[in-house]
Amino acid sequence: MRTLTTTSFILSTALLLAACSSTKLDEAKAPIEDRSANTAGTAPADPRSVSTVNAGSADGLDDPRGVLARRSVYFDYDSYIVKDEFKSVVEAHSRYLSNNKNRKIIIQGNTDDRGGREYNLALGQKRAEAVRKSMSLLGVPEAQMEAVSLGKEKPKATGSDEAAYAENRRADIVY
Repeated sequence: MRTLTTTSFILSTALLLAACSSTKLDEAKAPIEDRSANTAGTAPADPRSVSTVNAGSADGLDDPRGVLARRSVYFDYDSYIVKDEFKSVVEAHSRYLSNNKNRKIIIQGNTDDRGGREYNLALGQKRAEAVRKSMSLLGVPEAQMEAVSLGKEKPKATGSDEAAYAENRRADIVY
């Protein structure tokens, strides 16, 4: 009985390996498509890509006096609650995205350099998600937003004082 089971196992393994090795890809016959001549807007866009070329020059997105030029939402220490003073920024970007369905953003959650790597990545994600959820509640479709955490890896300010820490506890809205 044991010999029959062993023989069956070896035979089935050999058949499986033979079946897998008999299918070969003919890479030489695969067509290569030249997309270098595509005009702007014809290639499908990667939803994770961020375009900053001429980002909103005619629609107020880059007006330094406008609320849309403000792209950071700051948080208190060890917190991921959007403060009242930044709700106008979230609301303005939400209106903009609702009116410009072709625009996408990445919300990058950041932390100061206190705490461990895993902790800061989790806190940065919670901050990005807090802004994303606020924008979603204001009518922005989920397909236009992505929330990611950078943790302490992309500081805005260097230093080990409270002013530097406060500058780094943020979520950035990137078009």
